[in-house]
Amino acid sequence: MKTIKIFDTTLRDGEQVPGAKLNADEKIIIARQLEKLNVDVIEAGFPSSSPGDAEAVKRIAKEIKTPVITGLSRAVKSDIDILWNSVRYADRPRIHIVLGSSDIHVKNKFRTDRKAVLAMAVAAVRHAASLCPDVEYSPEDATRSDIDYLCRVVREVIWAGATVVNIADTVGWAVPQEFGQLIQTIRKRVPETEGITLSVHCHNDCGLATANTLAAIKNGADQVEVTMNGIGERAGNAALEEVVMMLATRPDYYGAKTAVRTQEITLTSRMVQEMMHIPVQPNKAIIGGNAFRHSSGIHQDGILKAKDNYEIISPEMVGAVPHEFVLTARSGRHAVRHILESAGIKIDGNEFESVFRKFIEKADVQKEVSSQEVIQLVQ
Repeated sequence: MKTIKIFDTTLRDGEQVPGAKLNADEKIIIARQLEKLNVDVIEAGFPSSSPGDAEAVKRIAKEIKTPVITGLSRAVKSDIDILWNSVRYADRPRIHIVLGSSDIHVKNKFRTDRKAVLAMAVAAVRHAASLCPDVEYSPEDATRSDIDYLCRVVREVIWAGATVVNIADTVGWAVPQEFGQLIQTIRKRVPETEGITLSVHCHNDCGLATANTLAAIKNGADQVEVTMNGIGERAGNAALEEVVMMLATRPDYYGAKTAVRTQEITLTSRMVQEMMHIPVQPNKAIIGGNAFRHSSGIHQDGILKAKDNYEIISPEMVGAVPHEFVLTARSGRHAVRHILESAGIKIDGNEFESVFRKFIEKADVQKEVSSQEVIQLVQ
């Protein structure tokens, strides 16, 4: 089974969220947890953006040993040199360069032509390869690029020394079927990609980042760039926990796995939420507060009979507490009886029906009833 590399950019793309700035000590703490999570690559920052970020990336490079350590750089020699000076201390350093490839970026952002941008890309990769054996190149806005030009860029940066090429859906333009086809097309038209790592980086502007990432895996991607809790620029990035757990849940379909220690997911998620001051919504997949809470009586009855009736992922698998019953007016008799029996209380017949009626009355008034309140009804 193919192992997909997990490139975590929580500390770079994730930190671009307004109000989510981390100091160097906080970055180190999260990086240590990402190492425990066993991600393959940590993108630790954007060193040329500030001396403070350059120093934070350097500290991470010196301390974190297992993953590849990288940072982001524009296709500018001075940026690349600053990045290299930060990551060179890592056991496994990587230089990551980004440059637009769509005509929208070429004309409106760089105000030049394709030929000039391609020359910039090749020169940047050659310089980076002279410093570091591991160079990643990202054609920004790749999904809105002319396919012939995109394939030419991919081919020439590989010739220049790129070991990873990352196809970026920078603005969430892609849809899964098209994005999967794009990865297939690049594989077929640029045979040189067989000798390097083909990566994807998907944004969530239309809510398709995870779906697009999974479509890319199905169609030949080797590495995926993700963030914890799906945080990131604008609407965020593909969520690490969603991609990892989909592969863990459906290996029959994707034929792929990751090396992530899934039991560390919940702890990592909470750490990122607290340090970045960005809570996730209760219904967020995998790590939301309600992900393993059941309030429907039908669901509660099904869970009591067999967990896999309504849980395709066990909470223990992602390091969460076991499933919780939320008692409401929709909860059935089985759930109430389960709460009582768990507390060592066994009542039957009319006595139980009397307690259940009182429970429904209470639930109608206050919406949710705690386990202790149910016990008090018996007392």
